[in-house]
Amino acid sequence: RPKGPDTKNSLKPVATALGAVLGRPVTFIADCMGPDAAATLAALPAGGIAVLENTRFHAGEEANDPAFVAALARLGDFYVNDAFSAAHRAHASTEGLAHRLPAFAGRTMEAELKALQAALGAPKRPVAAVVGGAKVSSKIDVLTHLVEKVDHLMIGGGMANTFLAARGINVGKSLCEHDLTATANDIMARADAARCTVHLPYDVVVARAFKAHAEHRIANIHDIQPDEMVLDIGPAAVEALADALKTCATLLWNGPMGAFEIPPFDAGTVALARTAAALTRAGTLVTVAGGGDTVAALAHAGVTHDFSFISTAGGAFLEWMEGKALPGVVALQQA
Repeated sequence: RPKGPDTKNSLKPVATALGAVLGRPVTFIADCMGPDAAATLAALPAGGIAVLENTRFHAGEEANDPAFVAALARLGDFYVNDAFSAAHRAHASTEGLAHRLPAFAGRTMEAELKALQAALGAPKRPVAAVVGGAKVSSKIDVLTHLVEKVDHLMIGGGMANTFLAARGINVGKSLCEHDLTATANDIMARADAARCTVHLPYDVVVARAFKAHAEHRIANIHDIQPDEMVLDIGPAAVEALADALKTCATLLWNGPMGAFEIPPFDAGTVALARTAAALTRAGTLVTVAGGGDTVAALAHAGVTHDFSFISTAGGAFLEWMEGKALPGVVALQQA
């Protein structure tokens, strides 16, 4: 997020890398607008390729300034947006240009939108959503939206502790947003009204230290000691979730089930991911996943090539899961 021109955020290395991938010359243009850019583009041979400098070096990009949009539009005949990961931003290069030039989705954008439509738009049912991660506060809107859309909501990670606490469970020293227990109860009430089954772990992996290979044990949720913290879901919980997945046709996954970066607290995430991958290979489950931690967790489990689709996006994927309209997508639909 540069604040003006910044060599550390230049796209020049991208132009070099693109040339290496394509095996042909790629011209780098040191600005994304203006007479020099126009002249260099005009001089390109037929089939020539150029990369323009970072649009965020100009304040008009994030402001979606009409004059900046017009300056960009003068450089081309068509606009193709292939950046779903930036589609939640109404910026000049992600939204404004779609109103000034004939506009199209690129192949990656197309694949993202088709996969997301298959996951929540018009999915095969039953639909399950695995939602993990550290905090309920970062995913309140996601959870509230999903209970109206899915048949099974499987909650793990640190946020599961908040839901357990809302049900009167003592979670010891675990990461827990005790001030959001009312919110958790509201989400569970909404789920009941929508006939969505909320799955919380009934056994967990606990430890007294948050470090790799810390002394740990498997505990029933009613047996968490005051000086222990929950760092993963337990094997019985994994088995129960796996059994539920075997009854489902579609799975949407966002967030790990535990502290997957630190062994052995990766076991729950890895086991459930491998079950989902096996069901995908068998052709009984469509699996769509997204979010930075999610991609890393699935890569750690070695299943990225087995899932039906893994999104390139972080923030855009979350906003889509919240049911929000993405400006970059809306502009293409209007075009």
